[in-house]
Amino acid sequence: MFLIAIATAVFSSLCAESIILYFKNRVLEITESSIITGLIIGFVFSSDEAWWKIVSACVLAISSKYLIRLQKKHIFNPAAFGIFLTLMIFSASTQWKGTYLWYILIPSGLYFAYKFRKIEVLVGYGIVFLALFGIQAALHKIPVWNVFGYLSLFYIFIMVIEPKTTPMSKKGKFIFGALISGLIFVLTNLGVRFDVELLSLLVLNTTVPILNKIQ
Repeated sequence: MFLIAIATAVFSSLCAESIILYFKNRVLEITESSIITGLIIGFVFSSDEAWWKIVSACVLAISSKYLIRLQKKHIFNPAAFGIFLTLMIFSASTQWKGTYLWYILIPSGLYFAYKFRKIEVLVGYGIVFLALFGIQAALHKIPVWNVFGYLSLFYIFIMVIEPKTTPMSKKGKFIFGALISGLIFVLTNLGVRFDVELLSLLVLNTTVPILNKIQ
């Protein structure tokens, strides 16, 4: 089921972007970004979801890149947008497969964060996460190291540092990561029903133009 879900997501994303680009440029193109979007959706979605929900998430994700734009750039992380809307509209579910494969995600994530110059995002996220969840754990007399079990490594090292929908300025990147982590904490404690990680990322995506002005 997992491989079928991955194949469905990748194929759907490829087709969606190729069709859009064909009508836009009259040239048939296969993009690397559509493959990445499909892989992310395939990993995050529950493998036993109906195939059409996976396809819907992919179409919504790719469409958002061309329909929701500011200053000629797309605003939202495509995969997060597609998945979240599908969760809301079609009551789909996520599984976040592989999120605890720390021995793969941490070294590869750090490499890509360094390559894309997004280390500040990780630092901001980590500091606020450990501070808020650490204090909460201490108040509830829970071992502080247990908070590391709350970390969704796939989300942090794959989605949060996505280069095109995150700030460019150093301070902006730090604030971006910190605010995502803080919003996750608030929404979690408020008992928000939908995936708080995806919602937090999408909310902070909208602040990127403002954060880019912070030097």
